[in-house]
Amino acid sequence: MSTSLEQLKERLAQVSDLGAAAAVLGWDQQVNMPPGGSDARAHHLATVTALAHGLFVADETGQLLEEAAAETAGLPHDSDDASLVRVARREYEKLRRVPESLVAERARAFALAFEAWQQARAESDFAHFRPHMERVVDLSIQYAEALGYEDCLYDALLDRYEPEMKTAQVARVFEEMKTSLIPLVQAITERGKPADETVFGQEYPEQAQWDFGLLVLRDMGFDFERGRQDRSAHPFTTGFSPHDVRITTRILPDHFQSALFGTIHEGGHALYEQGVRIEIGRTPLCDGVSYGVHESQSRLWENIVARSRDFWTRYLPRLREFFPQQLAGVDQDTFYRAINKVEPSLIRVEADEVTYNLHIFLRFELEQELLEGRLAVADLPQAWNAKMKEYLGIRPPNDAQGVLQDIHWADGYLGYFPTYALGNLLSVQFYNQALEEIPDLPEQIARGQFGALLAWLRDNIHTHGKKFTPTELVKRVTGGEMSAAPFLAYLQEKYTGIYGL
Repeated sequence: MSTSLEQLKERLAQVSDLGAAAAVLGWDQQVNMPPGGSDARAHHLATVTALAHGLFVADETGQLLEEAAAETAGLPHDSDDASLVRVARREYEKLRRVPESLVAERARAFALAFEAWQQARAESDFAHFRPHMERVVDLSIQYAEALGYEDCLYDALLDRYEPEMKTAQVARVFEEMKTSLIPLVQAITERGKPADETVFGQEYPEQAQWDFGLLVLRDMGFDFERGRQDRSAHPFTTGFSPHDVRITTRILPDHFQSALFGTIHEGGHALYEQGVRIEIGRTPLCDGVSYGVHESQSRLWENIVARSRDFWTRYLPRLREFFPQQLAGVDQDTFYRAINKVEPSLIRVEADEVTYNLHIFLRFELEQELLEGRLAVADLPQAWNAKMKEYLGIRPPNDAQGVLQDIHWADGYLGYFPTYALGNLLSVQFYNQALEEIPDLPEQIARGQFGALLAWLRDNIHTHGKKFTPTELVKRVTGGEMSAAPFLAYLQEKYTGIYGL
């Protein structure tokens, strides 16, 4: 007769399969589905998501968790079985409080909101998206109330993406970052040696952009036997298993950096997904530790590696082979300074390293105001524009370049944005630790050799899946806690040099 642990694994595998099916439906909606399919797709997603939720939070699952906990009581904390029970139990205790009807309604509403967002963004018409955003906010409040919280409602949503993190902790970290970032932006703007960006003020053929991005992806270690890249309105990564990981990018002929750094960014996410051990597939462990840790992987590859001078020692000559006319006479120093130009900009995903987090502060504050009833959805565009002026000194000319630029709210991801900034912090902490253990890492990057870096990330982060909390993982990898100091020091050193401050 099978043990309770074995029965639990089979049940959780079925939950995972349903989750993967929903993910396939979501990927298809953003990549292939015709617009007319939105109503039916909303029902598909509602049904599958509700089935997965119902199976997971059933009393039988709880009973199996209790019995499996007893069976694994003597195992080490980091063993697969003990971790599986611990992580699943935490999720069970949270999600069993959420009615299946609410889960279904959220899935349906978010699928419809996505289609409305696409049209609203294309037409720069927030009024078209407004009723959907109002529904997203209402359902998010219901969801947070069902999950429960101690200090503030936002905590319940933040915890879904960054386990055990509190809103007050995020606010303190962000305040620390502001005290360094805002003066640095001012110093660069007022005293910095201007960077020449004219190399990018011309057209780069789309197919060549696509082909060069694939070249870099392969060199990074992305396995095309277990993954693929497509196009979408907003770049994203989704994994159905470590053997099937999909990424997307978007190509703009007159903005070369968008596709390349989007591809590298999503490639960093995908390497994480492909690096989780297949032995823990079809379980709650087959995922990233948190969205912040996941983001650390994409930002490490996109910024610390691909925006480094060492990287372009190898890849600028290769890039010239794809774009000989556009890059004629452009030396490495000019190109390096151009891809690291600091300038307040409208679009978050195309922001430079220094100003990027200002975009996150803005969204973090607006989300709290919406959820606490201090800001009406109808007033969101004006509030957005005011905060853009406050943090970045610029005002969006329209809603498409302002409040409608991100897909996340249409997908119901309130509470998600802080993880982007946390990922930036962790990217530097993890890279610094890798550099300490692989001293010639910059020289390897300059040769286009990423095997040692990827192996280090796999051994220390990817392979574990979701076994540990973010705090546990950071301690395990770096010996300390998450801190803004290394990230701020990295920016100060890098951009003081680039801008001659």
